[in-house]
Parts: sequence; C-alpha cells; structure tokens
Amino acid sequence: MAASVAASARPHRKVQRVGSIYEPLKLSSLQRDDEPLWEKLDRYYNAVKTTILNYQSPTTGLFPVKTCSTCKEAKVRDSLYCAASAWALSMAYRRIDDDMGRTHELEHSAVKCMRGILYCYMRQADKVEQFKQDPSPSKCLHSVFHVVTGDEVHSNSDYHHLQIDAVSLFLLYLVEMICSGLQIIFNTDEVSFVQNLVFCVERAYRVPDYGMWERGSKYNNGSTELHSSSVGLAKAALEAINGFNLFGNQGCSWSVIFVDLDAHNRNRQTLSSLLPRESRSHNTDAALLPTISYPAFAVDDDALYSQTLDKIVRKLRGKYGFKRFLRDGYRTANEDKDRRFYKPAEMKLFDGIECEFPIFFIYMMIDGVFRGNSAQVKEYQDLLQPIIFQSYEGHAVIPKYYYVPADFVEAEQNKHGSQKRFPSNSGRDGMVFLCGQALYNIAKLLVDELISPKDIDPIHRYVPRQDQRNVAMRYSNQGPIENDVVIHVALIAESQRLQVFLNTYGIQTQTPQQVEPIQIWPQKELVKAYRFLAVNKKLGLSGRPERPVGCIGTCKIYRILGKTVVCYPIVFDLSDFYLSQDVMLLIDDIKNALQFIKQCWKMPGRPLFLVLIREDNIKGSRFNPVLDMLASFKKGNIGGVKVHVDRLQTLISGAVVEQLDFLRVNEAEIPEFKSFEELELPKHSKVKRQMSTPNVSELEQQPEINVDEWQLKPTHEIIHKFHDCNCLASQAQLAVILLRREGPDFLAKDENLMDELERIYRRAGSRKLWSDITAHTHTHTHTHTHTHTHTHTHTHTHTHTHTHTHTHTHTGVAPTQSRLMLTHLIWLNCRLAVRHAAAIIKKSASSIAPHITTILVHGKQVTLGLFGQEEEVISNPLSPGVIQGIIYSRCAPRGGEREAVLQQELVIHIGWIISNNPELFSGMLKIRVGWIVQAMKHELKIRAGDMPAQDIYQLSPSDIKQLLLDVLQPQHTGRSWLNKRQIDGSLNRTPLGFYDRVWQILERTPNGFMVAGTHLPQQPTLSDMTMYEMNFSLLVEDTLKNIVLPEYRQIIVELLMVVSVVLERNPELEFGDKLDLDGLMKEAFKDFQKDRGSLDGGEKQSDMEAFYNTPAVGKRGTSSYLTKAVMILLLQGDFKPCKEDPCSVS
Repeated sequence: MAASVAASARPHRKVQRVGSIYEPLKLSSLQRDDEPLWEKLDRYYNAVKTTILNYQSPTTGLFPVKTCSTCKEAKVRDSLYCAASAWALSMAYRRIDDDMGRTHELEHSAVKCMRGILYCYMRQADKVEQFKQDPSPSKCLHSVFHVVTGDEVHSNSDYHHLQIDAVSLFLLYLVEMICSGLQIIFNTDEVSFVQNLVFCVERAYRVPDYGMWERGSKYNNGSTELHSSSVGLAKAALEAINGFNLFGNQGCSWSVIFVDLDAHNRNRQTLSSLLPRESRSHNTDAALLPTISYPAFAVDDDALYSQTLDKIVRKLRGKYGFKRFLRDGYRTANEDKDRRFYKPAEMKLFDGIECEFPIFFIYMMIDGVFRGNSAQVKEYQDLLQPIIFQSYEGHAVIPKYYYVPADFVEAEQNKHGSQKRFPSNSGRDGMVFLCGQALYNIAKLLVDELISPKDIDPIHRYVPRQDQRNVAMRYSNQGPIENDVVIHVALIAESQRLQVFLNTYGIQTQTPQQVEPIQIWPQKELVKAYRFLAVNKKLGLSGRPERPVGCIGTCKIYRILGKTVVCYPIVFDLSDFYLSQDVMLLIDDIKNALQFIKQCWKMPGRPLFLVLIREDNIKGSRFNPVLDMLASFKKGNIGGVKVHVDRLQTLISGAVVEQLDFLRVNEAEIPEFKSFEELELPKHSKVKRQMSTPNVSELEQQPEINVDEWQLKPTHEIIHKFHDCNCLASQAQLAVILLRREGPDFLAKDENLMDELERIYRRAGSRKLWSDITAHTHTHTHTHTHTHTHTHTHTHTHTHTHTHTHTHTHTGVAPTQSRLMLTHLIWLNCRLAVRHAAAIIKKSASSIAPHITTILVHGKQVTLGLFGQEEEVISNPLSPGVIQGIIYSRCAPRGGEREAVLQQELVIHIGWIISNNPELFSGMLKIRVGWIVQAMKHELKIRAGDMPAQDIYQLSPSDIKQLLLDVLQPQHTGRSWLNKRQIDGSLNRTPLGFYDRVWQILERTPNGFMVAGTHLPQQPTLSDMTMYEMNFSLLVEDTLKNIVLPEYRQIIVELLMVVSVVLERNPELEFGDKLDLDGLMKEAFKDFQKDRGSLDGGEKQSDMEAFYNTPAVGKRGTSSYLTKAVMILLLQGDFKPCKEDPCSVS
C-alpha cells in the first residue's frame, strides 16, 4: 500500500539526459493547491529519502561531504543539518494517525546520526581532556571523520579541526531533539562525556578557532581568530543545555547538565562586543546567519540583531545567493587549487568574483517564518526559485555555490554583477549538496505550514518580542529587558563580639553559628566540590577544571550531600597581594559585584549576596567607610542597586537552589569541605579599634638613604646600614641593591634576602599600616564627627590625592598638625616599601587573568610594559603564570620593579571599570597599561602646578583607582591644549572614524606613509584587508606605536585627520611619493615659528611645547599650519591627478 501511494506521488514525466542533468525546477512537479496532507508528506518523504537519507552511512549514521562513491569523509556540521531535516519531517508525520512507520524511521535516522557523532567524539575523549587544560588547535576534537568507520581522517596539522561552532551545534540539536521526545543519550558514561563537552564550550569566548569556513583568518594563512559565529553558537548551546536532563522525562538528578553561568555571561558579553563583526579580519560574514537566526537565535538585543543582519544583506547578498565574506577566494577561478594557504596580497585577486551560496537565501526564508515576516519569506522564495534545479526524480536540487568562470573574471571585476554565474557541480552525476538539501526541506516544511517553528524549536530558542520576559525555567537571556532585580543580602559577622559592636550602630548581622545548619563556604570549596562533576575513569575524564566560581554562581544556594550551603563572593577572599588590604577598594568591589549581578541575573529566584564583615575591616579609620556601606544596605539601595537585607534563613525561600547530586556517585572519594568558621572570642570583650593616628614610635622613620649613593658603597657597609635601619622603604631599597649584587641566597640578619623582603612586604603591607594611610592624608580637608547614634552622615571631599580623614569624638583629642604630617610621610614611604618589596619577590594578583579576559571580551587589546620601552601585546586570554612572566620580564629588568605591581593594580581596576562603564574607553583600541601610567603621572603634574608632583607609587590602591577614573573622564574645561594632548596621547585615544580616514589616505598614497621610522605601505595592505576590518585598525595602531611623546602622537593623529579632509575636498590629487608625516610636522612647526617671529633652523622637537599648547582650530590654530603643509606638499610635489584633469582641452 505504502509503495503504491509513494509511486503515485512520483512525477510521471521522465527527464531525459541532455548535457547537464540540471533542469529548471518545475512547480507543477512539486505541489498542487488541493493536495491532501498525506500526499504532501509523501512527496516530502520521497525528497528527503532520495536526496538525503539514501546517503546516510548504515554503520555510523553520518552523512558524507560529497555524495560520490569515492568520498569517505563526513563533517559533523553537515551531518547535524541532515539529521535535523529528517527530524523536522518526523515532526510533521506526528500530525497524522497512520504514518506507515515513517515517524519512527525518520526519528531514528536522526537518532542514529546524533549517536554516530557522539560515538566519534567519545573515541576522542583523550582530546577532550587535553583541550580542557590547553584549548589549542593541536588538542581539539576532530570535525571530520570517516563516514563508515568513524575513524580520524586528517591529523590536526593537516586539517583545521578546531571549530567551536560545530560542537556547540551538536549540543544545541541534542537538547532540541531530546526535548521533542527522542532518546539519544543512554547511560551515565555518555552523560559525563556531554558534560565534559560543556566544559570545553564554556570557554568559547577565550578560544580563537577556525570558524564555520575552517580557514580561521580571512587571509587563509593558517591563523585562528575569535569568531562571533562560534561564540554565539556556544552561548546558545549553554543556554539550552543548562539544567537539562539528558534522559528526558525519564531522567533523574544525575543525568542533569550543569553550566557555569559566569562563563556563559562572558560569552554573552563577548558576542555583544564582537557583533556586528564576525572577527578581526571578517568585517561581516554570512556565517553569522545561523548564529543570529535559526538554529541558534543567540542575539538578545533586537537592535543588534537588525544591525548585524542589515550589514550582512547590504554587503554580501547577490543575485545567486550570499557571498560567505568579502574577498573570499573559495572555489573562484583565481584560486590556486594546489596551495592550502594564500600568499600575501593575494586576496585582491578575489575582489568582486566571490562565489555566491544559495543556502543563505534558505536561512533567510526560515528566519522570515520564525519572525512572522511573510514579505521576507516571499522575497527570498522568489530569489531562490530561478537558481535551483530538479533531479531526475523531480526533486529540488540546491547548488552549493555559483561561480564566475575564468573567461568572465576580468569583466566581472570591472563591473560587479555584470556577468552570468554558473552553478557548482552539486547535482551532477549524483553529487548532491546535502546540507543545502536539508535546510531547503526544513524551510519548505515551514513555509507549507506542515510544521510550526515550535516543532523544531521545542526549547523556545526564539521568543517573539511580545512574549519575552526576564526569566525562564532555565537560564536564558532573551531580550534586552531592563532588569530591576532586588538582590537579597545577608550580613555575616565573623565573631559575636563584632556582631554586638555593629548592633550598637543599628546594623543587624548574623554569625556563622547563628545561621546553622546552613553552612557558609568560600567559593574555592565549591570549586573543590565541582571537581567531581562528570569524572569518568573509563573515559579518562577528570571532571570540571579548577576554575573560580564567579558572582552569579555564588548567588545561588547549594544542596551538597544533605547540607545546605551558601557561598560568599570571591571579593571577600583573603589574598597576600596588598590590594586586599585597602578597605576602600573592597567597598568598590562590592558595589561593582552588585551592579554586575543586577545586569546579568535572569533566573526565576532572587540572587543571594553574602556580605562578610571581618574585624580587620573596621579597625581604625576603616570603620567609617564600612559603616557608610552597611547603612546603605539597611536603606535598601547601594550604588543604584536595590537590595533587601534580612536573616539568611528568611532569604533562602526566594533563592535559586542548585542540587549537586553528582557528589553522591563517588561519595567515598569526596574530600572534607571546610566551611567558614566563626572566630572564637569572648562575646563581651571589646573590638579593638585602633587610634586614628598610630604612635609614630611604633612605625618606621623617614627614609635614611639616597639610593644612587648607596649603589656605589661596598657590600659590608650596605649590610651594616640594613641592620641599623628602621625605615621599611630604606630597608627594601638596600635589600634590592644586595639582591642584584649578591643574589637571593645571600644572608642578612640570619635570613636570606628573599625571606627578608617577604618580611618587609608583610610588615609594610599590614592592615595596620596600609589602609589607615588613606584615612589620614590631609586631615585639614575633611573632618567627621560621629557619636554613638543610629544616624550617620559622611562628607567626602576630593583633594590632591583623593583621600579623606575622620576624627572621632570618642577617640580623644585630635592629633597635632605636625604629628599628622610626620605620620603621613611615614605612611607614604610604607607604600613605596610595600610596592618595592612586592615587585622584588614577584607577587602577583590572583585575579589578574580574569580581568585581562574581561578587557579582551570588550573588544580591546592589552599591552604590558614600561612607557617608551618594548611592550607585550595580549590579544587572547592567558593563564596567570604567563601574565606574571610578561609583567616582570617587561618591567623589572628595565628598573621598573614598582611599576610591575602597579600595572597589575591597573589591570584589575580597568577590568572592573570597563565592565560597568565601557564608554570611558571609547576610541581606545589598545589598552596600553604603561602609557596609562604615563597619563596618570601627567595628571599628577597638572594638579601639582608649580609644586613637585606627587609620586604615583605613594598613592594607595583606592587612590590609584580614583586617579585612573579621573584620567579616563572627558577632559575638564579650562585645561591647556598641551595637557589635553598629553592625556589623550597617553591614552591612545582617537577621534570617531579615524581608522576609516587613514584607509582613505592610503588609497591616495601609492607608496604609503611613514611616521617615527615605521612605514605603512599601500600594498599589500589594501589588497589583503578591507576598510572596516579590525585588523586594519590594529595595523594603524602598530604603525603609531613607536612615537615616544604622547603629545606628539596626538598631533600626528590630528595631522592624519587633516590630510584626510584635504584629500576628500580635492579628489583630483594624490601623493606621488611616500608621505612623511614627521616631515610634514616639521614644516608646519617652522611655519608656526615664523609667525611667532622666532624662526630658528636649529629648533628641536622638544622645543615644540608652544605648538602643542596651541588650539587645534581657530585663527593660527595647529590645523591651519598642518593644512598649509599638506597643500604645499601636494601642489609643489610631483603629484599625479587621480581623475581626468578638468582643465585639459583635449
């Protein structure tokens, strides 16, 4: 019966072979308006069976890349779309009662393919384990397998296997299909393996890969890039699989998948910063379509989706499909088929003749159906109709691409779109482009309404705007809806006597004992617990790597081995790096963490934030800032974030609970977990708050040595002075001299020098000496009187160092001015000592790697190294050890030991600032930390006026952060042009559209331009790159990096803008010779000097201060002199008219 029905559905007209087997698609052979549902489905079944399923491997279930008999390769991505096509048709068959067994067949064809991919992946479990530790191209899962055996086909060196998007697509379709009722995962071994795949995908935001086209960089030179398409698919997969039960409705707690939500959020931030670009070299790319639309729907912001889609359509759409990207040489007539990689400048050969791929018309059809845009569906149906063909059986055949034949290349490049393109050989001699066929069948099923979008998107990856909301059953980030979440806060005091003390100020807290049986853990204990997630000895999988749990992860409640556990955030962890000793920084970190949680929390429950108060936090003058913060918590608003403070037991009912049941599987191997313990102190003893001004006799004296003099003294004198010296700063300096001269094992005071420096570091950096510094600088600028009442007022005045002081009525008589000044000087020298000692013993901040990643996630590069010296560029995330090595190797050997630790401080501050205020870094493509230090030094000089500027190394970490914020702010009015240029030049800020204008200059400068000894050539720059790509902007920055003076760099930026405007207004001109920017600057300066009446042929660049201090615009502004120099060069030089001379007679 089924056979007769199928036969009746087949086209009766036999197609004859005449040359090519392609025939125009006949609508009559596809459908009739009155066609019954069964016949429609039968027609689709025949098409899927003939054009897709007939090629499925009977052993692995995979689909070959090419359908010829000699092809034995199967790509994961193509096989997934083929499986999705069979699954989509099975969803349509579920609508009829008597399906003749086809629903089962189609569903299990999809299951067989998914399990085939899983089988191939699991055979490479060792690569998964290696990739978790070192995510490099040499240790990744393969993306191509033998279609029959599932064996490896190409080695990592012979093929670009690192494709995060392919693994992510597998996870996404795995969830979609299981959610629809299919059973794909069978046992715990497979569950643990999938969980390990999630561990790999979680870090997509920091793993450059080869992308959807398997070529990485657009230049096809073997290099990897961070791709929006890969990060977006990873984000979508993580959202889909978080909390998902791989056994479906029949599963239990140990078949549930866990996702690190902080890692997911980094992927979200990275995607937002990358889009609408695909990567640094791809300004846009058609690979973004499956990311922003079906199947991933990874973009939450409708405006960003529209911007990205518009760019793709404007730049890549053609008559026969979409180009993959601009200057794509794949399968063009000019591409050398015998070479794997391209040569420099070869990209220009492919301009305008890129192949066009009809498959992207199909993506646009599917997108239109999902978004209810019938006009878009019809538009792309009409575009697709003339360019697809039919097979002998009458089924639609989708060509893989359309190309420009070699004979037509020149004409096409002269006039884009003028020549006819020809289809690839897909469809000829039995060769079918399976991925295109699969997506075409899905699109037609949707258009014919045989399935609905919900059928192939059961987990609701796409949510219409009117249905979007802030939370979902599982973690999702749909929609840029304003998040007005109220954060639940529990205040935890580390001792009962601290609790009693705070209670006198109206601050209600709990101690760890009072919250029992709830346990309070540091996040590192949670990391220890997660190590047992997905451990599988049979597969050699070690479980979750030791990655810190971020703010979002610590805002949940955990059920662990029958215990209820809450974690305090990582900002409260104790560290031996001196930043943790500045209470003002701690308060800033708390506010930043709350702001971050407010922006990123999308789960159904409310976040639970533990504030851990230690006795050290309230000693001396630290108490008042802490009390201010606690009072803000009590009022319900801190830094614009709504909070609700209550007892921990009360807050638990509204929180998100995470069950860590996987620990029960290996309960015998579980280590002992250490909860946060209460300090055992007498309840009624008083909290020892130190005096506002410590006794000077207890502290070290003022510096006693001149370093330059002591560098020349003999060792025995230095040792003698070291023993007798009481000043920590002097001790540190003497120890450094001895260390360089005698080595780290040299003994002084019965200890080797490294131990002595550790002692100096700990003493100088003790809380007693560090944070109180902040509170006692410039007492005369800030007085605060406070009595034991529940009202608390706080006045804060910015001063030269942005510090403040409190004087309390209950601490006795205010100290004398002379005593305060002496104490202040001593503390400043302690700061010098702590930074110097920290640098010599190579201390590093544990959080520096995450903060560098945060900066990179926002689309910036980071450079480390001293101002004016060679810098190290960081463009991809690195481990803490590697970063530490870079900092100390770039700073310490050149006499910048203290700056090695200062740059660590700045990286951490920049990471926080860019997360909450990214607009402060607009116009800054590279965050050059050494140059930012220089900008801050300039700021201190500006503030000092005619007085000596304060030493930046004497500022506390919180003052350093405030100074950084002040420098990053738009410049204050009234500041001189010299100062503005010094600051902007040090920050490497550029005006809007600067890099585009440099491109336009290069187009009119055949020999390129030179500045500070660095040449930017026109070729191969214009041939390899395109105007708007990130790599060109980075190349321009690289050209300017050798300029030493910040103000000179800024004036060069102004000069380039002037050159661009002059060329724009004079389209008939171009530079005939290499453009020397330094030469132009000299001519402009000479003219400036002449006008000033002080022309002198021996002027030096250092004498240009008056020029730097001149306004850019206005009468006799710098722009007028620069413009004049440019015009003279253009008119007096041997210029070449770039257009037809309008003055020519004939």
